[in-house]
Amino acid sequence: MSTVTEAGVRLEELGRFFAITARRFDAGQSAPEMFSTAIDAAWHRLAQDPQAHRAFTTEHAGQELIHAETSGRGPIAWVGEYEESYGPLPEIWFTTADGSLDIGALSAYRETGRVVAEWNCSPAPSDGDR
Repeated sequence: MSTVTEAGVRLEELGRFFAITARRFDAGQSAPEMFSTAIDAAWHRLAQDPQAHRAFTTEHAGQELIHAETSGRGPIAWVGEYEESYGPLPEIWFTTADGSLDIGALSAYRETGRVVAEWNCSPAPSDGDR
């Protein structure tokens, strides 16, 4: 996959992640866990341009979101919601920021339909002062 194509896929998946975030917030659920370092890296690049970040989160989530530091390890709660809307998680979710595919994690997901992972951030609603 070319760098341009991969960057586009990462942003497309980030947009889907933000759409799931909005649905979870609307339902009174917790923020989804960002377990993919590849998608998170795209989020960090986007956040370097606050105006673009605000526009992107508003387009996909209906509100401004921020990058909140959280951490944990366990089942990723939103995978079923993703699959209902978009189908199975694509490989990019199991790819590191440097482009290496975690074949073990991808295989475990394909075999069980579950993702168990670590995360260190999640989206949060903006306080509006940014």
